[in-house]
Amino acid sequence: MLPILVGLLGAIIGAVIAKRRKGKMLDIAQYAGAYFIAFAIAGLFINVIILRLL
Repeated sequence: MLPILVGLLGAIIGAVIAKRRKGKMLDIAQYAGAYFIAFAIAGLFINVIILRLL
């Protein structure tokens, strides 16, 4: 659950960054997708670390 939530947060951040840079719709989608993947992978590692500590 954590990787999905963190990934969605990343997608929102990526979309906002692309929109501030005056990107077109495909630019916004690409940024959102890339940030989603990056944040979801980071969230996955955080999730594994939390589960290992418990």
